[in-house]
Amino acid sequence: MSTGVVAAISTGLIILIVVAVVLIIALLVLLPRMRAKAQEQKARRELEGRRERVATENRDQAGAREQQAQVAEQKAAMAQQAAERERAEAGRLEQEAQMHERGLADDQLIDDHERDRFDGVAGSGVDTEGAGGAGRDTNIAAESAGSDYQQGRSDEARSERGDEPGRRNS
Repeated sequence: MSTGVVAAISTGLIILIVVAVVLIIALLVLLPRMRAKAQEQKARRELEGRRERVATENRDQAGAREQQAQVAEQKAAMAQQAAERERAEAGRLEQEAQMHERGLADDQLIDDHERDRFDGVAGSGVDTEGAGGAGRDTNIAAESAGSDYQQGRSDEARSERGDEPGRRNS
């Protein structure tokens, strides 16, 4: 082998060694950057997965709470209606109590077979609170009823006031 061949081989070998060294240096420099970029992408994907998972959980909880709120609103509406019914019943009972206090509902207290016994005291129509004409007979409509029973009651009320029986006041 000649020196020219050895020189050509050694020049080719030197170029090959230099290229290999440059490639090794490039890999050593780029490899950490590539690893860092891969770790950053992995962390980004993991964080996005966590975000989606938490968002899904929060939406599920929000849906459940919304359903609970609707049920509570329905129960509250039902309770409101029940309270209104109770108030109405209390008002009705209060009105009935006032009618009994004034003697305007005596017919509910006296059976048909007891009417004669309570004839003079029941259903006088006198307002005991004084709001319906200062103790006067508030059952004036009974005068025009036409029945003998009502006419008799009207006549009796007039006689108690001092008016003449059978005669209507104008």
